[in-house]
Amino acid sequence: MISSYTNLFRFFFVCVDLVALNLVNIVLMLSFRRIPAEGEREYGILFLVSNMIWLVSAYGARVYIEDAHPELHRFVKRTLKAFILYATCVLLFVFLYHYFYSRLFVVLSFVFVLTSLILTRLGLIGVTLYFNNGNRNSRRIVIVGYNDLANKFVTHFTEHRHEFQVDGYFEDNNQISELTTLPIIGNIDECLEYATKNNIHEIYSTISPESNKSIYAMATMAEKSLIRFKFIPDFKLFVNRETYIEYQDNFPILSLRPEPLEDLTNSVKKRIFDIAFSSVIIVFLLSWLIPLLAIIIKATSKGPVIFKQKRSGRHNKQFTCYKLRTLRMNVEANTKQVTLNDNRITRVGRFLRKSNLDELPQFVNVLLGSMSVVGPRPHMLAHTDLFSKVMGEYMVRHFLKPGITGWAQVSGYRGEIKEETQLRNRIIHDIWYMENWSLWLDAKIIWLTIYSTFKGNKNAY
Repeated sequence: MISSYTNLFRFFFVCVDLVALNLVNIVLMLSFRRIPAEGEREYGILFLVSNMIWLVSAYGARVYIEDAHPELHRFVKRTLKAFILYATCVLLFVFLYHYFYSRLFVVLSFVFVLTSLILTRLGLIGVTLYFNNGNRNSRRIVIVGYNDLANKFVTHFTEHRHEFQVDGYFEDNNQISELTTLPIIGNIDECLEYATKNNIHEIYSTISPESNKSIYAMATMAEKSLIRFKFIPDFKLFVNRETYIEYQDNFPILSLRPEPLEDLTNSVKKRIFDIAFSSVIIVFLLSWLIPLLAIIIKATSKGPVIFKQKRSGRHNKQFTCYKLRTLRMNVEANTKQVTLNDNRITRVGRFLRKSNLDELPQFVNVLLGSMSVVGPRPHMLAHTDLFSKVMGEYMVRHFLKPGITGWAQVSGYRGEIKEETQLRNRIIHDIWYMENWSLWLDAKIIWLTIYSTFKGNKNAY
């Protein structure tokens, strides 16, 4: 499935989706005979809420958000995610709102909304393929210099820019033994002549003018011949590892990894989600469950109900982490990990740890801002000091707020750390989460956490 789509297409689909959503609801309401006259106001509220939920769902799933390289398959995938989130939230509203909405009406609304989404996306696919087929290979390019960077660029270009055709490379080194499917057409000084004679539209150079003085002259002559000349900078000259580029005004900045949550909009979205989610949990669950569990804990063992412990937070700042107490009072609570068959665990505590109920007070931490619902799990101060000496990348995970649950935990890396490989895998997963964060990923991790809680986890003890 091929194609890029423009900001105009994005705006177009915002309008089309909202029109389709409201049209479906209006038609259903006019043709549905089970709706009493006094219920029209309630269905009007449902329509308004549906619109708001769709916009939030689509925004959360990044349906209308422009990427550096937007692609159709990603647009369709995000649309499906948005619809699932939309349907879930609407059902939750219908369940919580004090009005008996027609189940058939709600189901038909979902069916027709999904149908309209499918039809509009199929229309986009058809239009996209039509224009791509019409423009395929209509623009030709050549590459100056054959190297790893040129090879990667051509591979990416041929996969994502199907309206272009890459003829090949120009390189002075004739001893190259391993080539891609594209040929070396000639020496570098022969590039411009080939380009003018063969209707080449763009020349990309992986060779910097500092290393070959003729490149500047070639660029000038190319533009005089109405051939665009562009440079592909090799950032490995500065940092010998994978890098990511961003712009501060007109200044290109190289970073070692992408961090979506460094963007203010993303950080605000995550914070709003944290506040909303933790508030719901505190009001509807903790308000009655914590007092009940407190009575049981007090009745079965001596000590406080809430266990408070200093842990490492964002930027390695200490914060007080709250948990339901699951261990007998002991002097090693702040230094020793809980192990399998640990004799410090109380009978009630074993159940609380297996069911993750001991973590519930941390939603207060989330509301206070010291933790997030999803993020790297916070470690004891002694373990942070120890693990940072064992593994160099360990402290990277502290760029984020710690979480009640995380990608490492739902991927099987939770509980006691016995070997260095366990620590390494946990760090790899925490850093991957930091580099690939999205609200949809947070929702997925929360769902997997709930699923694993009911399924059971061998590392939960």
